[in-house]
Amino acid sequence: MTTKLILVRHGQTVWNAEYRFRGRADISLDDKGMAQARITARRIMTEWDVSAIYCSPLARARQTAELIAQPLMLHERAHPGLLDIDYGAWQGLSIDEVRDRWSAALGTWFSCPDRAPIPGGETLLAVQMRAVGTINEIVNRHPDKTVVVVGHTVVNRLIILAILDIPLRHFWHIKQDTCAINLIEHDGEHFILSTMNDVCHLEELHIPGTV
Repeated sequence: MTTKLILVRHGQTVWNAEYRFRGRADISLDDKGMAQARITARRIMTEWDVSAIYCSPLARARQTAELIAQPLMLHERAHPGLLDIDYGAWQGLSIDEVRDRWSAALGTWFSCPDRAPIPGGETLLAVQMRAVGTINEIVNRHPDKTVVVVGHTVVNRLIILAILDIPLRHFWHIKQDTCAINLIEHDGEHFILSTMNDVCHLEELHIPGTV
């Protein structure tokens, strides 16, 4: 008995293009992000028989999930466990703006992300614990089914690190482009990562993912 999870990152927003810390900001998809989500929806509908769709409650994830759900005649379910990381005081700021005020902390974020002291924000461990708990909940709720989960780059990376039992210090070694697809299987005992950061559906149409 195998449960399949199609783990998707949401489509592009203006803040992705501007390299801003997004976190809990409720930003909508931009035009490119909407196009990415529609193309991703087309691929999912063609390749998999999906039973349910879950997403982060934030607009960019919900819009992506809605576009995936529509042709499948399903309704997305927002789950707070899939919320993006809380960036605290960094939210909405560019990398340069954060560097001007928290140079040392930003350096730690890029060199040792699991130890980064984000002012007023979450740790990677805290995000990972709630995200993995949500994934386990979804698997238990939909045994032997295929489920779409739409999250964020931080959330998705942490889920992948957890199922591969890789330490959090390797956070930056996982890539998650906008509207990338990751296929995860659960055989009743173990998680198996089948594909990661698959964006071939976007590349073929000259709409590459973004950070």
